[in-house]
Amino acid sequence: MNFFTFDVRKILFVIFAIGLPLLLVNLQRKSEDTLLVLKPFTLASGLVQKAYSSFSAGVRGTTGLYLDLIDIKKENRLLLNENQELRAQLGALTELRLENERLNSLLQFKQRSEMELLAARVIGKDLLPDHNTITINRGSAQGVNRHMAVITVGGVVGYVFRVETHTARILLLTDRYTAIDAIVQRSRARGIVEGTGGDDGRMRYLRRDEDVIVGDLIVTSGLDNIFPKGFPVGTVISVNKSRYGMTQEVGLRPVLNPSSLEEVFVVLNANHEEFAAEELASHLKSTEALEATEVSDL
Repeated sequence: MNFFTFDVRKILFVIFAIGLPLLLVNLQRKSEDTLLVLKPFTLASGLVQKAYSSFSAGVRGTTGLYLDLIDIKKENRLLLNENQELRAQLGALTELRLENERLNSLLQFKQRSEMELLAARVIGKDLLPDHNTITINRGSAQGVNRHMAVITVGGVVGYVFRVETHTARILLLTDRYTAIDAIVQRSRARGIVEGTGGDDGRMRYLRRDEDVIVGDLIVTSGLDNIFPKGFPVGTVISVNKSRYGMTQEVGLRPVLNPSSLEEVFVVLNANHEEFAAEELASHLKSTEALEATEVSDL
């Protein structure tokens, strides 16, 4: 038999099924405490409401936590950017302080010296392995000429070998084509300092019987009034005497690290200035103190 065929009993059943809950709810409003039959419905309704309340509270809590995490992430990003900016400012201030200390040291050296000095800034370095050179921001327009000595507070840098209008190329002490007349400060033994193309140099044409030992300081001889007399060049690190030769070859380490130079002096006129040992020690001490300060800041 088809269930959907017209039947009075079915209609009455549907009306009863729908109308009874409505009637019970209506009766609940009138006398909720007297009808025990409504307890299961009210209990089920309370459980549903409680579950919905817990679910909605969880959703609100999760949503609030997510929004808080978004705010924290944004604040963290802002703090990181601010920290980076402050570190950059601190680095710039540190660099300015170190530069001011270097320039102050150069100024004091120039004021104490009788030489005619031209301050210059290093603006370039030779990348070719065959040469050790630097470029400075001074040229013929400022009175720079070829073969002029280049020094700094701590010692010899090299000399000018190519001049342009507003720039000049400096052949460093370590270049293999460099030749500087020098003497051993302790024994006054004389020779020619040459570069090796690496980090060190050598002193050649010393007689075999000349007194040279490891640790001796090599200084400029002051001949031709190019370099000031007695200015530091390097320290002896090795002494080699051939068995049958008439000369000896001395290895030396320059007192300066050319790769760290930022400011130098071009000696326009040495005025035959001679540096005493005490004055030389004072220059070296001030330079070492400045380098130690830079290393500690890094």
